[in-house]
Amino acid sequence: MKPFLLLSKQSEALIAHCLQSSESSAPDSLPKLYINRLLAQEHRANPALDPSCRNAVFTQVWHHRGMCMGLLLPHRWPLTHSQWWECDFVTEGIIDSGGGFRDSLTDVSEELCPSSSDVPVPLPFFVRTSNQANSSSDTRDRYVPNPSCKDFPKYEWIGQLMGAALRSKEFLILSLPALVWKQLAGEEVSWSKDFATVDSELVKLLEVLERVDKEGFEFMFGRDLTYTTVLSDQRMVELIPNGSNIAVRYEDRREFIRLVQKARLEESKEQIAAIRAGLLRVVPQPVLDLLTWQQMEKRICGDPDITVAELQKFIKFEDFPPDDTRIKYFLEALNNFTS
Repeated sequence: MKPFLLLSKQSEALIAHCLQSSESSAPDSLPKLYINRLLAQEHRANPALDPSCRNAVFTQVWHHRGMCMGLLLPHRWPLTHSQWWECDFVTEGIIDSGGGFRDSLTDVSEELCPSSSDVPVPLPFFVRTSNQANSSSDTRDRYVPNPSCKDFPKYEWIGQLMGAALRSKEFLILSLPALVWKQLAGEEVSWSKDFATVDSELVKLLEVLERVDKEGFEFMFGRDLTYTTVLSDQRMVELIPNGSNIAVRYEDRREFIRLVQKARLEESKEQIAAIRAGLLRVVPQPVLDLLTWQQMEKRICGDPDITVAELQKFIKFEDFPPDDTRIKYFLEALNNFTS
């Protein structure tokens, strides 16, 4: 049914109708959150000093969840309700008229999925994919839910934040691979196409293993290949009982491949299910049925590619007439710079 709905010219109108018809009224007042970003910066610099992550912005907001969950989530706010809480940044003296709130969302995003590969991940909910170290593709900067982390209430709350972003004009920028977005959108995933966005080297290795002849198998692996695999959190798991002590035979290599694929495709199954449960507390199921995973990602995270034409819609030139040649040259320079 979903492919037919996605092809419908009315899908956008249906999505808007579903969101509008499921709206709840906005709160009369905003919850006020006291956040110490200086402590959060210290935690980001060396997360190992505090495994509880109590000083992260994410955790500081989470500690207000009694207030937020009552006034913020999982309420299905109207699109016009653009600020979910008010921030009082301790020692910073900032009056939050919306900018502070957006800064806090940016901080939460950066803590969950850091944009730089050179910094430690300050929270335990997501881990870097193997592609960050092994691949030169455009999926190098992706993260997957941490298979070792069983803090499902927080995963569900992350899903609620994602749902709130989907319903609004705000963004929660999470660099997740297609493998995760597809599962959140309820789409089927494939090993060769989707897991390559997580660990392309493993996908290639298993392709070689399937095609290799017996002589090549013995030369490459001998008896070193056992019924184990390494997950995204770097844990080695056994694919069968006592698998670390059982060598894979050439005749059984396809069964080994099947077991590896199953283990890796399902490594974050519980965490993704919790995120999706949070999403569905804020966004009606029909909306997820009508969105492709790409559309869902763009609605939650925004579009990373901004054209000059889009930028022009928001540029205001003061004290210059619209036909001023300097404006023309400026826009031409922008076009040349981004091409």
